[in-house]
Amino acid sequence: MHTAAALIPWLLMLASCSSPPKPPTVDESQKRPVNSQMAVELQVCRNDLQNTRILAAESGRLAESTTATLANLAARQQIIAAMQAPADKPLPQANSVFTVRFDFGSTRVAIPADIAGPLFADAKAAPLVLLRGRTDGSTDAPVESRIARERAAAVRDYLVAAGVDPARIRATYQPVGDHAADNGSDSGRGLNRRVEIELYRALPVAMPGVPPTVQP
Repeated sequence: MHTAAALIPWLLMLASCSSPPKPPTVDESQKRPVNSQMAVELQVCRNDLQNTRILAAESGRLAESTTATLANLAARQQIIAAMQAPADKPLPQANSVFTVRFDFGSTRVAIPADIAGPLFADAKAAPLVLLRGRTDGSTDAPVESRIARERAAAVRDYLVAAGVDPARIRATYQPVGDHAADNGSDSGRGLNRRVEIELYRALPVAMPGVPPTVQP
């Protein structure tokens, strides 16, 4: 009797060891189908966003290329228009300068006929005629100032006699300096004894002065 009672626990242990283990359980509440409607719509949105970014980048590059092309076309059109401008259209002319030479110590005006004709025509049309009397002097002596002044006055009278409006003539003089050639040679001094006649194509325009800086 005691032997049978002792075997019962052993039999129970053998029965428990021979039973197979239970399979693991799965939480169905966390399971999401791969091809659910929400997942498909999310993927479609991502694809649309990527495509939109690509299109925006391409549009930016196309706009930059179009702007550069239009700028090049405008520049070419300006060049073509300049080339096709009428050839007989007068170009703006710069001021012209005539030079009258003098003998040593002389104030007598002698202008060749081939120069006098164009000089008179231009001087009559110029709104301003500026005369500058010069000498070949090396020192600022009273005699040099007198000769330079009288040479400018002689040229002024010469132009007025030819029909130039005296109101358009301004005469200045400089007895020494501003030489046109080497004043150490006879030929150079001959070029320095002169009156320069500058014919303006337009009246000079006075520019407004710069206001003084106010110190704090």
